[in-house]
Amino acid sequence: MRLHVLDATFELFRAHFGYPSRDDPSGKPVGATVGLIESTLQLLRQDDVTHLGAAFDTEIRSFRNDLYDGYKTGEGVEPELLAQFPLAERALGALGVVVWQMREFEADDAMATAAIRWADDVDQVVILSPDKDLSQVVVEDRIITFNRIKGTPFDENGIWEKFGVGPASIPDYLALVGDTADGIPGIPAWGAKSSATVLGHYGALEAIPDDENQWEVKVRGAARLGASLREHRDEAMLFRTLTTLRLDVPLEESLEDLHWQGVRRGPYLELCDELGATGLKDRPHLWAD
Repeated sequence: MRLHVLDATFELFRAHFGYPSRDDPSGKPVGATVGLIESTLQLLRQDDVTHLGAAFDTEIRSFRNDLYDGYKTGEGVEPELLAQFPLAERALGALGVVVWQMREFEADDAMATAAIRWADDVDQVVILSPDKDLSQVVVEDRIITFNRIKGTPFDENGIWEKFGVGPASIPDYLALVGDTADGIPGIPAWGAKSSATVLGHYGALEAIPDDENQWEVKVRGAARLGASLREHRDEAMLFRTLTTLRLDVPLEESLEDLHWQGVRRGPYLELCDELGATGLKDRPHLWAD
């Protein structure tokens, strides 16, 4: 048995940019929500998708914004997309999917918490997200990430091949190279290759000697890298805090609660009418009732 955990925020963004725009009968944009419904129904048709939870950034702010002013917010997100967040959450609920609405925490934190919490109770946890942050909770082939756009799974060996570091070092890696999607600038002079070389050996920021002459690995521009890390080590540690996912999100459900029983007929059909998407009414292959 597998547990699938869906990055619903990413899926809504993907639907917004990948599906045709459309309005409901009142003229409000609903294309992203309709696309999310279609892609989730496709997911639920897969035989191995029996247990599913979805996490939403209900507010694109979290405790991390209190730690660092530059951390990502909803600024710059198109208003017609932001306006669909509540509707999209309701849509997944109508599909019978458990939805975790994140406010203080982020969707990534909820997915990481779910993956670690139930990893020993299932054969495999599949985190449906391309987000680099989630690579840190990958464990061998028991917890993997899966990029639905490319159809690419990443187990622990795949993380090493992709980043040059193991899952446990991903927060340190992102602290050094930065993550523009989250507003983390990284440390000057440190790039993907140098970070992978040094962290691939030392594993964590605090294990990297201050004096680059003591480094046990050879890396181009070591003097510049060492000077930059000495100057910005406190920032690097803060960035690592920001990129480290929380595993203590208070998810109330049990694993059995995540067992998908089918689409909720009444709420779903009403939603289709509200969206002006009557063509979706016959798409579900299983009804909860």
